[in-house]
Amino acid sequence: MNDLKDKVAYITGGSKGIGYGIAKTLLDNGMKVAITSRNLSAAKEAAQSLSSDVTRVLALESDVSSMASEAAAVKAVIDHFGQLDVLVANAGVGHFASIESLTEEDWKQTIDTNLTGVFNSVKSSIEALKNSNGYIITIASLAGTNFFEKASAYNASKFGLVGFTQAVMLDLRKYGIKVTTIMPGSVATEFADHTPSDEDAWKIQPEDIGKLVLDLLQMHPRTLPSKIEVRPSKPGKG
Repeated sequence: MNDLKDKVAYITGGSKGIGYGIAKTLLDNGMKVAITSRNLSAAKEAAQSLSSDVTRVLALESDVSSMASEAAAVKAVIDHFGQLDVLVANAGVGHFASIESLTEEDWKQTIDTNLTGVFNSVKSSIEALKNSNGYIITIASLAGTNFFEKASAYNASKFGLVGFTQAVMLDLRKYGIKVTTIMPGSVATEFADHTPSDEDAWKIQPEDIGKLVLDLLQMHPRTLPSKIEVRPSKPGKG
C-alpha cells in the first residue's frame, strides 16, 4: 500500500488522543479518513480541526461495543468514500481499581469497548478490506503483556486484544489483508481523565503513533510486522 493517495482509513475513537494523531498523519500524507466518537459533536469538531475539506474527512457517531453501531458506521464510510482500505481500531477506555473495588459495570465497559469493540469493528470491515487488500491495525498497550496492580480489567482487555489480533492476522493474511497490533507505553493523551501538559514531554506523542502507522502502510507488501511494542526512549519522571 505504498501509494496512499486517496486511500480511505476508518479510525475508531479518532476525535482525540492517539486516534486524532493517526488521522492527522494519514491526512497529511494524502489519505482520506473517517473518525468516530460516541459523541457526534466531538467527532465533528475534531473533523473540522483536521480539515475543512469535507471530501477528505468524515465524522461519525459510533459505539464500538455495539455491532449494529459499528456495522452502520462502516457502511457510512463506504457509502461516503466508495471504499475502505485501512481500519484502525483505536477506541478504548481504562478503569483502574483493585479487584476488591472494581465494579461489574466498569469491568463490562472495559471488556466491551477494548476487546469486543475491536471484534465488532473487524467483523464489520472484513468484506470491504478483502476488496481492497486492506490493513487492520489495532491499538493495544504494553499492558497487553505486562500486568500491574489495580489493572485487572484493563490487563484482561489488552492481553485479550493482543491474542485476538494475532489470531486474526493468521486468519486474514490469505486474503491479502495485513493485520498488526501496536502496543504503546506511556502516551501523552487525555486517556483515563489525564490532562496532557508540558510535563508529558518525555512521553510518546500521538503523532509518533501516527508516524508508526504510516510506516506500516508504506512497508513492502511482502513484509508484515504483526506485533509492535513501542515505549518512551527515556524513563518517566517521578
